[in-house]
Amino acid sequence: MALDRRKFLKRSAVTGAGVALAGGAVGAPAAQAAPAATGTGGRPGKRGKRFALTVMGSTDLHGNVFNWDYYKDARYQDAAGNALGLARISSLVKEVRAEKGAGRTMLIDAGDTIQGTPLTYYYAKVDPITAEGGPVHPMARAMNRIGYDAVALGNHEFNYGIELLRRFESQCDFPLLGANAVDATTLRPAFPPYFFKTFHVPGGGRPVKVAVLGLTNPGIAIWDKAYVQGRLKFPGLEEQAALWVPKLRSMGADVVIVSAHSGTSGTSSWSDQLPYVENSAANVARLVPGIDAILVGHAHKEIAELRVVNEESGKEVVLSEPLMWGERLSLFDIELVFEKGRWSVESVSASLRNSKDAEEDPEIVALLQEQHDAVVEYVNQVVGTATVTLTTVEARYKDEPIIDLIAKVQEDVVKAALAGTEYASLPVVAQASPFSRTSQIPAGEVTIRDLSSLYVYDNTLVAKVLTGAQLKDYLEFSAEYYAQVAAGAPVDVNTLTNAGNRPDYAYDYVSGVTYDIDIAQPAGSRIRNLAFEGAPVAADRKFVLAVNNYRANGGSAYPHVASAPEVWAESTEIRTRIAEWVTAKGVLDPKDFASVDWRLTRDGVPVF
Repeated sequence: MALDRRKFLKRSAVTGAGVALAGGAVGAPAAQAAPAATGTGGRPGKRGKRFALTVMGSTDLHGNVFNWDYYKDARYQDAAGNALGLARISSLVKEVRAEKGAGRTMLIDAGDTIQGTPLTYYYAKVDPITAEGGPVHPMARAMNRIGYDAVALGNHEFNYGIELLRRFESQCDFPLLGANAVDATTLRPAFPPYFFKTFHVPGGGRPVKVAVLGLTNPGIAIWDKAYVQGRLKFPGLEEQAALWVPKLRSMGADVVIVSAHSGTSGTSSWSDQLPYVENSAANVARLVPGIDAILVGHAHKEIAELRVVNEESGKEVVLSEPLMWGERLSLFDIELVFEKGRWSVESVSASLRNSKDAEEDPEIVALLQEQHDAVVEYVNQVVGTATVTLTTVEARYKDEPIIDLIAKVQEDVVKAALAGTEYASLPVVAQASPFSRTSQIPAGEVTIRDLSSLYVYDNTLVAKVLTGAQLKDYLEFSAEYYAQVAAGAPVDVNTLTNAGNRPDYAYDYVSGVTYDIDIAQPAGSRIRNLAFEGAPVAADRKFVLAVNNYRANGGSAYPHVASAPEVWAESTEIRTRIAEWVTAKGVLDPKDFASVDWRLTRDGVPVF
């Protein structure tokens, strides 16, 4: 597959070089760099006219405007001393514009804008922007005021459905770019593929034209299948870049920037479910000629500058990924020289600016204070009382009641939904993950923010039918999360988990059955004593798995679940179901939801 895609990319790059879009003049491919000692007259040692510009970039803002933790009802803090939010990004942007000159800068983003905090949830579900006479989305208001030029679509843009995304798009003064988000029938772009900005050069002369190509993540087809299936398709980033970059050059682009909601690792989380790479930004740089720089997103990594040599042109492409949530701002400083009647990129360098070095822009604070205050009031609503404190501190290696709460709610919802159907007699088991290592539901009053901190994603609930054999495979895959530790060897909880770089959200509890995970055994042979109601689980026994939609659609590449029969699904968030369950109970008491379903062992001896 990789070899075939490579051949396709090279073929596309060649055949697309002479294509012009309507209204665009065909021109020679722009050079990446001018010879160091050649001037406009061709005399050695004399340079042509020069122009410098700076492209600023953010990514994975996830609804963070203020340096505020809605889950803790306090200013955001982390061990590294970071600060976050668009209000600080705004201050950094103003600083750069003042330094470089507003006429020499542009501002873009690489996606994941409208999901991730109670602020974005509130304006999607509680006071939705899609309602008649509804509000303007706070992210649109802030980004409009800051003056973004273009924003690439992230996969989380689709979490609330296409209707809300289109409404958000209509509220933005900038385009939402997605060259590889295409109509499922016509295969034509469903969103603008690119954006052009023209820079006028002091003293006259030919302006500099900068093109920004937006690319989103193919995983949308899996993760938000319920919203996009039959409506949109998401081909690979490399293929679409190979199609569009030559067109942008033929339209007169002197500089081509890609804003890609895709990491640099070249890996994917979905096994063989899609023929495309999830984190392919470096592949795009390596395989598609004609690109000067790539703003990277999706991976939540900090990359000040990464240089990748393009295999066809031999030129370096500069990549940068600013840290998520508005904690960093990337700067691409681009030097151009005018020679032989055209602008050529002479050099590109990338760097990062840190939001902790800036104060929140009072203009953005004043603009969104009212919406922020409404969300703070909402998340601090009391919905019940807890008899004991529940935490996730040890939840990644011990069966903790706080995760059992998630599973119990999912079991109850699915059992109620299947009552009276042909599946009502099947036992319901439930999947849940330890998303956070710091979530806590304190004894005493329980608020919406307490429960939201437990379930930080906007996942919804799905019911799938699995056999006993498939369930065991599912658990074996989950158990790969643990490092192998020999019987009798010391156990260090700091190195016990996240084997193979598996993130915490990709580790699943399954409640409703009991089992041991023998970490002395190699991955794939760890599940022992799998039982239901005290009896061994037969390979052909059928179960209904209550599972979140991300996992149900193939997220994290768990076996069987994506192809398993789906017997029920809903659009209400699991987080909301948890709040409803606690509200109905009034009192949050572990005796109503806690169960001992699994344990870590070594040769049958419990680890803890």
